[in-house]
Formats: sequence, C-alpha cells, structure tokens
Amino acid sequence: MPNRISNLVNTGLRLKQQNTIDNETYLFAKAKNQWFTLDFIMASIDAIVDTYLNEAKLNSWLTKYNFEERSGGKSIGIIMAGNIPLVGIHDFICAYIQGFHIQVKLSSKDEVLMLYFLQILGDFDTGLKEQMSMVQTLKNVDAVIATGSDNSNRYFEYYFKSIPSILRKNRNSVAILNGDESATQLEKLAVDIFMFFGLGCRNVSKLYVPRGYDLTILFPHFKKYEFLHQHSKFMNNYDYNRTLLLMNATPHLANDFCMLREDSSFASRIAELHYQFYNNLDEVAADISLHQDQIQCVLADFALATVAVLPLGSSQSPSLSDYADNVDTMAFLKHL
Repeated sequence: MPNRISNLVNTGLRLKQQNTIDNETYLFAKAKNQWFTLDFIMASIDAIVDTYLNEAKLNSWLTKYNFEERSGGKSIGIIMAGNIPLVGIHDFICAYIQGFHIQVKLSSKDEVLMLYFLQILGDFDTGLKEQMSMVQTLKNVDAVIATGSDNSNRYFEYYFKSIPSILRKNRNSVAILNGDESATQLEKLAVDIFMFFGLGCRNVSKLYVPRGYDLTILFPHFKKYEFLHQHSKFMNNYDYNRTLLLMNATPHLANDFCMLREDSSFASRIAELHYQFYNNLDEVAADISLHQDQIQCVLADFALATVAVLPLGSSQSPSLSDYADNVDTMAFLKHL
C-alpha cells in the first residue's frame, strides 16, 4: 500500500505541473464534450490534486481503516459517470489503494480525462496494467460500484442483484440562507451553484430562504459566472427552459444566465435554481430529513439541528472522507 500512495502522490505532482490552459489533453476533452470547459477542467484537477492526491491527506484518511494487503484476486467493477470532469476518480482511488483488480467502465463523456489520469498513474505504477482493465461490460466481478441516472440505476439493481454493490442514482444539493450572509458568503454560494454548469450532484439546485427574503439581492453576487452566457450549450438550455416558464406564465426571476423559481423539488433544470421559503429552521431540518435519499450535500454557514452541513463555497472541494450518498466506500470494499 505505501507504494500505491506514493504512486498517487507522484501522479498528483505530474497533474499539477501539466495543469495549464494549453494542455492538449484538455483541448481534446473539451472538443469531445463541450460541457468540459478548460476553466472547469483545471478547477477539477486542482481540487483532486490538493485533496485526493495529497500525501498528508491520504495518510490521515487511511488511519481510520485497518487494512491488510489483499490476496485472492478479488475483482471490483466500477461504472463511472461523466457529468463533470474526473467524477469517478474517488471510487477508483478507493479500490486501487486496497489492491483490488479493477474493471473500469468509463463514461464516453469523460473518457479522455480519466484515461489521461490512468496513463500518468501507469507511468509510476508499472503493475497497473495487471491490476486494472478497461471494459465495456463488467464480467465476473465480486462487487460493483455504479453511478448513473435514476433510469440506469433500475438496470443496475436488476443486473447486480446477486453481488455486493454501491448503486448511486440522481441526487442534488441544497443551501440554506438565513438572510445575514455577507457579500463574500453569497459569492461562495455562487461557486456551489454554477461550477461545472451546475451538472454535479454536489451542485446546489435549491435554496431554502426565510419568508420575505428578497431573491434579487443574489444576482450581483453571481456576476463571477456571467461568462456562462457565452457558452452555447448552456444558453440553449437557458433559452428553452425560460421559454417554458414564459409560455406557462410561471412566476420567476432571471438575469442573463440564471432563473430563480419557487419550487419545492430538489432537481432543477439547467440554468434554473429553485427556492423554497421557510418560517423557521426546524421546518427546514424536518424537510431535509424527510428527503435524505434525494440530497447529496447541505450547505449553510450556521449549524442546523439534526442535519450535517458544509460551509458555503465548499461543495466542489470534497475531502477524501466525503463519500457520495454518505456510503463509506472504503469500508464497503474492506469488508468484501
């Protein structure tokens, strides 16, 4: 295991060195998937290097687990999503560190960047080709980790019903405001909302705000992301979704790249942010607890009874212990 940690750390150092706007792999990834802009690719790499591939953080994370070198050749299958750059890397790291043989099914949306990461890791770990294989269909695996949509999850549940599994479907994140947030805090909230075009499960798609809150005060603090107005795919969605609101006479607020609509549902359309008024925070905590299976993260800059919260601006920089759906991937793999 020490060698694997060293391999990951060295991979991080290489990634950091090559994390530049003119990186040819980034340009290729952007050409294949227009949602992967150069800025968002670089931001993803920065977060991964600083957290997932940091020697001190890796060692601190692993102290919570008592591992023995795995023998017997157990195989784990990983079906990766592709909604944001390198979204499947945490699952891979968990399986890699524990010495599983890994069958990886990449998303076509993110194959360029994942292959780039794996190629660099292979430069430091000459045994990676024996430990890992790229597949189109998982075969003869002892367990599986699969991430996808609600529709694909129904397929996963049927196909992998006889083996241990972590099966993930659509989730969204929420933020809670109390009306006392500073300009800096609201600018951090903008990161949670707009980073990666809002396509990640850790992106905030719904706000809880106190009754009477003036939503228009948010728009000036979203200014950092006004460049989204220049992205054709994003704006095609904005135009279509705003047309629906106008045709249906649905009350909403809008600027040039974002719409705010009162709606209690957690999933919102691209370029749209839902909000729900509350009378007291106990009401919010109860609503969140009732819908835990739909929520990935809760963001707020104050404590909330019975609900774990992350600070505003932190949703796109998860730690190694911030497991998707709050399921400890390392513990799951350890007990196979």
